[in-house]
Amino acid sequence: MKLNELADNPGSAKKLMRVGRGVGSGKGKTSGRGVKGQKSRRGVSINGFEGGQMPLHMRMPKRGFNPLSPKRLAWVNLDGLQKAIDNKKLDANSEITEDALVAAGLVRRKRDGVRLLARGELKSKVNLTVTGASAAAIAAVEKAGGAVKLLNPPAAEDAAS
Repeated sequence: MKLNELADNPGSAKKLMRVGRGVGSGKGKTSGRGVKGQKSRRGVSINGFEGGQMPLHMRMPKRGFNPLSPKRLAWVNLDGLQKAIDNKKLDANSEITEDALVAAGLVRRKRDGVRLLARGELKSKVNLTVTGASAAAIAAVEKAGGAVKLLNPPAAEDAAS
């Protein structure tokens, strides 16, 4: 075999349409672009441009709010807490604090605090001190005979109303 005998398989390479080669070719004059001016040129991006009118994406109202310094809480579920107690990583008889949860490996770091969530089931009687807890998690801990102490209790409803 010689270099001049190399060829593609028949039908594997399609010839490109040559545009702008006269009206008789079928792709002459405007070369399939249809119009003169900006839209017929290469490299022009005018998506969303409305002729100087305020574009739709800028006319629409903004929604939502992102606080500048949100509280980022680590979270612990009841099933993870029970698993740590079963594996002797936590002592159910002593008070379980956020630092104890970090030491046991349930939480990587405290961040702005630890929030207790209600996934799973708790069988042990535990006394917890955490930054926050869901109502279902507090109910589950109290059902097991324990107690939850919140470091930052939520603001109470106004008594006058």
